[in-house]
Amino acid sequence: MKETIRYLAGIAGPSGFGSNSTAEQVTQHCSFLPSNLTALITGATSGIGAETARVLAKKGVRVVVGARDMKKAMKVREKIQEESPNAEVILLEIDLSSLASVKRFCSEFLALDLPLNILINNAGVYSQDLEFSEEKIELTFATNYLGHFLLTKMLLEKMIDTANMTGIQGRIINVSSVIHSWVKRSCFSFKDMLSGKNYNGTRAYAQSKLAMILHVKEMTRQLKARNARVTINAVHPGIVRTGIIRAHKGLIQDSFFFIASKLLKTISQGASTTCYVALSQQIEGVSGKYFTDCNESTCSSFAKDESEAKKLWNNTNTLLHKRLRACLDWR
Repeated sequence: MKETIRYLAGIAGPSGFGSNSTAEQVTQHCSFLPSNLTALITGATSGIGAETARVLAKKGVRVVVGARDMKKAMKVREKIQEESPNAEVILLEIDLSSLASVKRFCSEFLALDLPLNILINNAGVYSQDLEFSEEKIELTFATNYLGHFLLTKMLLEKMIDTANMTGIQGRIINVSSVIHSWVKRSCFSFKDMLSGKNYNGTRAYAQSKLAMILHVKEMTRQLKARNARVTINAVHPGIVRTGIIRAHKGLIQDSFFFIASKLLKTISQGASTTCYVALSQQIEGVSGKYFTDCNESTCSSFAKDESEAKKLWNNTNTLLHKRLRACLDWR
């Protein structure tokens, strides 16, 4: 109840920010950022991803936009550079539902020989009907989780090397959702999520967002075991007025939507937590956490289960090893 009142009233938490804070407001205090920071953002052609790219570029961060629609990406870059003429925005094509596309994207990025300080796994889809990726994997799970798992895997050594060379801690941010808490253990079967068995769009979306938090938990353990200077955290942006929400007709019925829309965040408010976790010095060294409204929060007990996190990581790693055995060096 207290959290609901705090959200509705926009009351600031320990960080000094709350649900009403915008992405620009939470980065105003980041006046002395290291030079030549590079951030890679997926799904940055609209919504909170585009706003995150705009705000980071305004702060002098080199932004690499991973985009499926290059025409939209070019429009985003034009808009950013109209506001920040000196902004460096690099566009690379990626379809996160395709493992081959993710591999190709990583090869193209690594060939640029740029540092990588910040990786924001932001892209997400919601599909009311059962659809499949080109590898015959359920589309929501393939895009929201598997693609980001592979992307992180392939770029992790670059992030660790960048942190070691620059002395600047790397940060990985997985964009999740509070809807992860709707998932029951009995409905979290890796095999069923791949096949789309008994498909329900809202459940599939929630499962993918739970997987993103479990990924954070296991990656935190592995990074700490390696003494790597890279952190990883999950964020819930809030319920934001984006295309994802408009697609959730099964989640928010038309009769309820008008009332619910009054409680939705603006896109700038929705991007604030991602920007805060990406740049704030207040969370230097913080890893394995879940943030909402720019403050550390509590995820579901299932999402905190380290054994489930390790099980999911192993299942995912095994799957991708089989699919890409000849292409990747898997640990």
